[in-house]
Amino acid sequence: MKFLFPIFLFGSMLCAQTNRYEISFDNAVHHEAVVQGTFPELKTDTVAFRMSRSSPGRYALHEFGKNVYAFKAIDSKGKVLEVLRPDPYQWLVTGHDGTITISYILFANRGGGTYSQVDETHAHLNIPATFMYAPALEDRKIEVDFKVREDLKWKVATQMPLVSGTTYSAPNLYYFMDSPTEISNFSVREFEVEDHGKKQKIRFVLHHNGTEEELDAYFENVKKVVLAEREVYGELPDFDYGTYTFLACYVPNASGDGMEHRNSTILTSTRSLANGGAEGNIGTVSHEFFHAWNVERIRPKGLEPFDFEKANMTGALWFAEGFTSYYTRLNLCRAGIISPEAYIESITGTFNYVWNSPARQFFNPIEMSYQAPFVDAATTVDPVNRENTFISYYSYGSVLGLALDLSLRVENLNLDDFMKFVWNAYGKSEKPYTLDNLQQALADYAGRNFADTFFDNYIYKSGMPDYKLLLKTVGVTLAQDAEDPYFGASVSLNGDGHGEIRSNPKMGTPAYVAGLDKGDEITAINGQGFPDGQHFSTYIQGLKVGDTLKITFNRYGVQKETNVVLASNPKYRLFLLEKEGAKVSKKQLRHRSEWLKKGGSD
Repeated sequence: MKFLFPIFLFGSMLCAQTNRYEISFDNAVHHEAVVQGTFPELKTDTVAFRMSRSSPGRYALHEFGKNVYAFKAIDSKGKVLEVLRPDPYQWLVTGHDGTITISYILFANRGGGTYSQVDETHAHLNIPATFMYAPALEDRKIEVDFKVREDLKWKVATQMPLVSGTTYSAPNLYYFMDSPTEISNFSVREFEVEDHGKKQKIRFVLHHNGTEEELDAYFENVKKVVLAEREVYGELPDFDYGTYTFLACYVPNASGDGMEHRNSTILTSTRSLANGGAEGNIGTVSHEFFHAWNVERIRPKGLEPFDFEKANMTGALWFAEGFTSYYTRLNLCRAGIISPEAYIESITGTFNYVWNSPARQFFNPIEMSYQAPFVDAATTVDPVNRENTFISYYSYGSVLGLALDLSLRVENLNLDDFMKFVWNAYGKSEKPYTLDNLQQALADYAGRNFADTFFDNYIYKSGMPDYKLLLKTVGVTLAQDAEDPYFGASVSLNGDGHGEIRSNPKMGTPAYVAGLDKGDEITAINGQGFPDGQHFSTYIQGLKVGDTLKITFNRYGVQKETNVVLASNPKYRLFLLEKEGAKVSKKQLRHRSEWLKKGGSD
């Protein structure tokens, strides 16, 4: 196998054999598609056909073969061929005459970035979840004819180039697998961006139930996001075929998701553009488009070559996903879509999640990244202890990105210019990087001592940067309230006047120390009934730090008692200094303005 997206060798492509697929949707009402694939000029007697177990942009296994049935294989004369099943993921076909045509039915009913969905509103296709492939034929050109439902006014949108009609092509298997496709009665908006004399097209495809006026207004914000993110890197990537396509489905039957691809991205949400949906959905636009640089081209070596037959793992997701998450809302602020105050306050939840987690004693950001195959939309049935052992690499990397950006600005540098540096060193050439490469790049940009201090303390270890000092440089306060009482577990009413602990108490919290556990049913507090008609958190707010609560609870049908001593709430608050009447210096305001309203150096 080779890199997922090799530079196109058009000369060799012209003489290569072509594998052809067609897919139809006559039974869309029952979420079925019929897929047919023809593979000519075969040189071996036995050919393996597989359904992928993983998908570009995802790190866990998803076992797409579970939704395939009615598989058949014939040769060029219509002879039915023998099919063997050596494992759940592949079909071995033998006895052909040089050509094999396969066919099968696909059940598809999850419209997001990982799976496919077929119904009478659309055919929303993630290619690995839809099309069987022959690993031995990975270098062949592919053509696929999407048999659209003309009665439903369907059209086709994809990053693949058009051949004719509804037939599109890919130069090889890997480009094909990375080319999600939306087939529906969608609307389109587009604009051109020029870099260094070269114009490229940005297309926004939207399948929704709203109005054209809502789309027009939303598209203006999409354009602002694109231009703000181009400012970070100084240029757009060199998109294949000169076009980047957003494939958005904002419909009730979708599943909320976003998934980056080389020249396109999937954006799905149950929220329409009305009633706050536009504001709620734009963050995914920002996150996924930033991936056009960071992940798609600035690519961790651990993801190359991408393996469709197993989970894919890298220790760099704190950078690839986390730094992208840092820029997600920062760029919304820079684009004028959200206010500086709203941006600062939005950091609070992520900041608390990361720095109040006991998981840092077990794993550093690299090791958190290694957890991706277990948490990236992975499905298991046995309980896990994620509350105490895992911090999302999206969130961990995001707050580390904040720390690195503000630390660089103290040195009259900035994260934007470091991202440009990495882009020029690894992204433009599409040379996959290692963690050592990242550390060396930071040393080349900011100095060896700076880079080693950051990596040694915060990447290879789980130290916490001095955020209070760093945030002060931009006029932001980081504070905790020592008088705010804290119980340490999520408790909710269960309908009979009792309260149930809904999650694993975090290590070291009052509830954890008292021996309470997820599933315990609290029946009385200090001999009184559970607070009636009150949220448990509101009840706790009426008490004081140091108060002792005698908790009566049921566990496995047995009544038990314990004492919980309320502690100080470890929650942090981030807010602008001036919000609570503090004086902000001109220097702090200047640094804040450079951070929130401007990209890197001119």
